[in-house]
Amino acid sequence: MRASLATSIAVTCAAVLALPVSLVAPAAATVPPEVAALPPGPERLPGSTQSLPLAPLDGSDRGFGSGTGPDTGEQGLARRDVRPFSLLGVVWDDPAAALHGTVQVRTRATGGGTWSPWQDVETHNDEHGADPETAEGAGRALKGSTAPLWVGDSDGVEIRVRGEEQLPEGLRLELVDPGTDPGATVPQVRTAAVLTGPTAAEAAASAVNSQLAPYGAAWIPALSKAATEVTFRHFPEWVGPARPAQPEKTTQTAQTTQTAQTAQAAPVAAAPAKPYIGPRPKIITRKGWGADEKLREKGFVYTKSIKAAFVHHTATGNNYTCSQAPSVLRGIYRYHVQSSGWRDFGYNFAVDKCGNIYEGRAGGVAKPVLGAHTLGFNTNSMGVAVIGSYEKSSPPAAVLTAVARLTAWKLGLHGVNPNSTTYLTSGGGNLYKKGTKVKLRTISGHRDGFATACPGARLYSKLGTARTTSAKYQGRL
Repeated sequence: MRASLATSIAVTCAAVLALPVSLVAPAAATVPPEVAALPPGPERLPGSTQSLPLAPLDGSDRGFGSGTGPDTGEQGLARRDVRPFSLLGVVWDDPAAALHGTVQVRTRATGGGTWSPWQDVETHNDEHGADPETAEGAGRALKGSTAPLWVGDSDGVEIRVRGEEQLPEGLRLELVDPGTDPGATVPQVRTAAVLTGPTAAEAAASAVNSQLAPYGAAWIPALSKAATEVTFRHFPEWVGPARPAQPEKTTQTAQTTQTAQTAQAAPVAAAPAKPYIGPRPKIITRKGWGADEKLREKGFVYTKSIKAAFVHHTATGNNYTCSQAPSVLRGIYRYHVQSSGWRDFGYNFAVDKCGNIYEGRAGGVAKPVLGAHTLGFNTNSMGVAVIGSYEKSSPPAAVLTAVARLTAWKLGLHGVNPNSTTYLTSGGGNLYKKGTKVKLRTISGHRDGFATACPGARLYSKLGTARTTSAKYQGRL
């Protein structure tokens, strides 16, 4: 038992010594060899977006019904060859306008002649995004948009859009090529004359996680609960509360009585209380999934605290492998920023169907980064997006475990019980008027703050399990 205790203490102390005590990045950082070996910044992470304007369909192109002549209630594109892409969506000029109707697409796999069946694109996407009247929410670059749909490597497309009422103006089909996975490119050796380190945006995105992992790290390593409890106090985000320290059991003897009397005469510092926080999970960084930092706006925007976590699904479909998840994220990121006009990836974190956790919006995984995920309730909250569609499909157990582990740690940094309730003030939405103080679960579904199907009925029904498991990870149950 003594040997086990000594080993446990040694492991915990080693974890503490391995962490810096400041969140402030050094003025200069050494460029890792693998970064220096990459091609110059602008060519590191290729990817592209094709933007094709939709047009009224004539009788030969219509797929929803019969008729001749143009019809402003039905637009689309006939089958055509395009440059390779893997993710698509539809955008339009006015972000305040809604697309009431149906969007369907079919695609052709790259290098093959077979076309997919018609697939529905989720049209209700206005419930995502920045809060009204914020700098991002009032940005001039904003556009209305559908949810993105992952279709895999494709080089042909056909689309049809039918409106239940007048369609928004400026409809365009966005075809996104997410680019190459970071690990798929063989580094090229270059001479010292052309060596380049990380760009300013890349350095900034990595520096905000410098207390958790080295500069340029592809992931933030997991910690045991013991190591997390010891090290988390270095974070200014932590606000408590903590569990009272439990006194050791003793045998009532003359010697222990004398010791107790001596302690009363000369009091000593009390043992530090243990925090309610779960073990830090492994988190794949933006560097790890290949985020092109030059796409997003410069700088980071923070909220005051994290009082609740909103769970979402991306509605991008489930036809992806876990090895493709980084590509899906790069596609969503490019769609959010370049097609929809957001400042960055909307969600704070993402989880794939194998339970891998990814850093989302830049600014630091331990910090209260202001996201664009739950319209009206982005302030003092975090958004966790499960990659896929879970209205009719049940989420794998690995997804629920990942959500529980992530929230146990991140909510624990802010002293929040994941199996409790809190109050948030609405920034405006279709359920609660601006200024309304709303009581919400500390792990809520998107639909709890906005009238939407997100995160899908099957995932939403499992959030109770995630809350209980998260509380257990924190040591509350």
